[in-house]
Amino acid sequence: MASTASSRPAEKKEPGRFRQLWQVLKMTRRLDKRAVPYLILVFVLPIVIATLIGVYSADGNGFVIAIWVIAGVLLGILLALIVLGRRAERAAYGQIAGQPGAVGAVIRSSLRRGWRGNEVPVAVNPKTQDAVYRAVGRPGVVLIAEGPKSRTSRMLDEERRKVTRILPNVPISTLHVGPDKDSVALHSINRKLGKLKRTLTRAEVVAVSNRLTSLTTSKLPIPKGVDPLKVRPQRSR
Repeated sequence: MASTASSRPAEKKEPGRFRQLWQVLKMTRRLDKRAVPYLILVFVLPIVIATLIGVYSADGNGFVIAIWVIAGVLLGILLALIVLGRRAERAAYGQIAGQPGAVGAVIRSSLRRGWRGNEVPVAVNPKTQDAVYRAVGRPGVVLIAEGPKSRTSRMLDEERRKVTRILPNVPISTLHVGPDKDSVALHSINRKLGKLKRTLTRAEVVAVSNRLTSLTTSKLPIPKGVDPLKVRPQRSR
């Protein structure tokens, strides 16, 4: 009789760190043609600068020059990883821009520390799939509309009034994510949130978020946000 352990299907191992980086690089290169030149530039430039500094300041001391070169290599790797992460995120979100639930994907996967939000919208138009999402942070409550301004402005105003009735003393800000020229791009949501003036303490953020969640829990069958890291690029016909 085969042992219990051998009868179980082998668990699928997660890819290692280097394999994950390689997968992210391939995905980014496919979606962003300028990513590789940028990565090469930010990797090579620190090495060149560090080497020049070492040569001109070490007075022929090979050990000092080597230290400068190593420092340049490490800095180049660090900068390349930072740039890769940002370009990969931007490329991934570019693939889901305009799709229902895209803002929810941003809230779920990349909302910065100190912010509390939900990938499920607090209001949705079942016909157009336009939606309003909510995030709570130290700047207060931020309502994020997904869709054209001509269709979401009324929804946004209604949600603002609801939040004002519940929390009259909490600041409320709004963002529009959609096809309009002055709308916020998906990859810029976090940057826009970070520029808002902080007025609440961390404890107040938790209290405000809990109060809104308990009083405005949505029971609508609203689809959750798509996963930008699993989306496949559309094939040209």
